[in-house]
Amino acid sequence: MSNQHNQEKLSSARFSESTDAFVEAFTASIQFDNRMYKQDIQGSIAHAKMLTKVGILNDAELNDIINGLNQVQREIEAGEFQWSIKQEDIHMNLEARLTSLIGITGKKLHTGRSRNDQVATDIRLYLRDEIDSILPEMKRLQTGLVELAEREADTIMPGFTHLQTAQPVTFGHHMLAWFEMIKRDVERLEDCRKRVNTLPLGSAALAGTTYPIEREYTAELLGFERITENSLDGVSDRDFAIEFTAFAATLMMHLSRFSEELVLWSSAQFQFIDLPDRFCTGSSIMPQKKNPDVPELVRGKSGRVYGHLMSLLTLMKSQPLAYNKDNQEDKEPLFDTVDTVKGSLRAFADMVPAIQVKREMTYEAAKRGFSTATDLADYLVGKGLAFRDSHEVVGLAVAHGIKTGEDLSEMSLETLQGFCDKITDDVFEVLTLEGSVAARDHLGGTAPNQVRAAVTRAKTYLDS
Repeated sequence: MSNQHNQEKLSSARFSESTDAFVEAFTASIQFDNRMYKQDIQGSIAHAKMLTKVGILNDAELNDIINGLNQVQREIEAGEFQWSIKQEDIHMNLEARLTSLIGITGKKLHTGRSRNDQVATDIRLYLRDEIDSILPEMKRLQTGLVELAEREADTIMPGFTHLQTAQPVTFGHHMLAWFEMIKRDVERLEDCRKRVNTLPLGSAALAGTTYPIEREYTAELLGFERITENSLDGVSDRDFAIEFTAFAATLMMHLSRFSEELVLWSSAQFQFIDLPDRFCTGSSIMPQKKNPDVPELVRGKSGRVYGHLMSLLTLMKSQPLAYNKDNQEDKEPLFDTVDTVKGSLRAFADMVPAIQVKREMTYEAAKRGFSTATDLADYLVGKGLAFRDSHEVVGLAVAHGIKTGEDLSEMSLETLQGFCDKITDDVFEVLTLEGSVAARDHLGGTAPNQVRAAVTRAKTYLDS
């Protein structure tokens, strides 16, 4: 199918000479904003219905516009549409093709709007659609974390501070920490969606329009919950894009932290987990290698999203009201952020449920580094010793263990009593790893039964 509809710009009458070929290509955005074709068509159909409702278009013209736009969409999706840099952007390309299909009625579509409020509407529609596709992927990742936490509710591993062994925790408890982070990210994204879902159409170029438009009707047709109340702000606001990218930067920071642990845990030095082969690659010269490429790449992509956030903030920081051509630069950072987030979430949501935990290795690691030292101090407090004094006693016991290579649980009762005569044979109940984690039996604690209770709450949250 041929659609040679792009010989001249629709807005070229004002100029006495043609745009320089380089400038034409330099200022065009069709190379990247054509991904919003569905939203542009959706917004145009709603606008045409509103124009018909207020008497600017008649029913026959509306039908021609809707049929023409539907044909344009079919051409795009069949790969038959010829995009033209001469028409600069998605809006002018579609309008030019529509006009070539239905004649002068196509030129009436732009009545009562401007490319400024049209693009602002398209971006919001696009981002709203993408948010609605991202949220299920976040839920899928959360579900995977909950499943892994439930499976490993009793699995003991070392908990770290400063990457040094601190206290024993359960693997399930550790996974639920990531669940909580993603839960906050979900809340941030849901909150961001409320501000994305605001209709700017009707702001026109910057001052509104003289036509008797009904913005409430357009908002209803497009599913917007509210309408911008100032035309200057309506066309120039990109806060919603910055807010989405800030959400994305926080999410990617969380995924990057998680990635770092997966990289460490899958190494020969830790051997806490096995990552599925399908998420790893080998080495071109070292046959033994199994590289955790997916978490490494997600860790790297976090910086990419941070850069997009800074790019959008810098883009907007010096702009006077209202719309400026600078705003064309909002799309590529936003689009790439969307793509990066969706890809990273998909990778993690697929990978996490398939992680295999090496329980013997995590247990042995938890036995190293005197991870039950705090339990011994708490035990002595229970025997009537002041905490600062018990802290000093345990410090002496640990120093002895470092010299002899003995863990606290491996020392004899006689040896322990040499540090404090309040110690009796019941001390070994608290020096075991199992006793340590079981003692943290409160809301938010690492005890296995608390992990299972947290899993139940998480499942209820996900079901809701």
